Amino acid sequence: MAVQEIRAFNRFYTNLIGALDYSRHLHTPYTLTEARVLYELAHSRRTDAADLRVELSLDAGHLSRMLSKFEQQQLVTRAPSERDARRQRIELTPRGREAATLLEERAEEAVGSLLSEVPARDRPRLAEAMRTVREILHDDRQPGPARIELRGPQPGDLGWVIQRNAEVYAAEFGWNSEYEALVARIIADFAAHPDPGREAMWMAELDGAPAGCVFCVRDEVPGAARLRLLLVEPGARGHHIGDRLVAQCISFARDAGYRELVLWTNDVLSAARRIYQRAGFELLAEKPHHSFGKELMGQDWRLVL
Repeated sequence: MAVQEIRAFNRFYTNLIGALDYSRHLHTPYTLTEARVLYELAHSRRTDAADLRVELSLDAGHLSRMLSKFEQQQLVTRAPSERDARRQRIELTPRGREAATLLEERAEEAVGSLLSEVPARDRPRLAEAMRTVREILHDDRQPGPARIELRGPQPGDLGWVIQRNAEVYAAEFGWNSEYEALVARIIADFAAHPDPGREAMWMAELDGAPAGCVFCVRDEVPGAARLRLLLVEPGARGHHIGDRLVAQCISFARDAGYRELVLWTNDVLSAARRIYQRAGFELLAEKPHHSFGKELMGQDWRLVL
């Protein structure tokens, strides 16, 4: 029975991947394998040709021909590796990074279009099922420790915050566009009146890819700062990224001279509430409200600094 189920799933998923084929449906000149190589070069520090071959399970000759093609198209440069002169280090050129970014944007659009046909209530179950398949059928390679970094904002980050907040909360909680509009207003206020000494935002990266964010802004109450828009990407959870983002926000608020740090959340966000509790926040009040297309229980939390 298990063999037949796996074969049936394989046929189904092969057809599904065909429906998302890069060259035919994403209107790009790259095959799926070429797109995988460009993605790996854009998101990993392991960019020796030998590492790429192992990571992507590619034939050495096939990879060599592909890299030669990319070099002719001025997408990559090749040079002896700093670790071992016998190895070849591959790096994307600015043109190559543009191509990788375009591929990623179109791939996300294609997957987003696919997910739009899945009811919002089923999307978390779908994501969990895919995660389970990966965990059970993992190979024997032991990945290195995850590389987590917090950094300040860069061009494009504020747009990413709006988009991912809207997408994640719609997928996981069914929130409508009212929430996206709220996030956009918060971002617009933050960008329109920069005050680096009193307000800040941080992006978290996991192995070089965006994995989360948080903001610390002035509150209406004198002497208080407000923590806003804490988000951790679903695929990046389990690395304590949320704890690190909140700790960074608390440290900044203390150094800026605020007396307290406050936040507003909803009781359905249980993972976020556990992060706040671990950081020492205390629940002040709860109030039911209808927002984002749902009946919710809003909560006010405070941390005395």
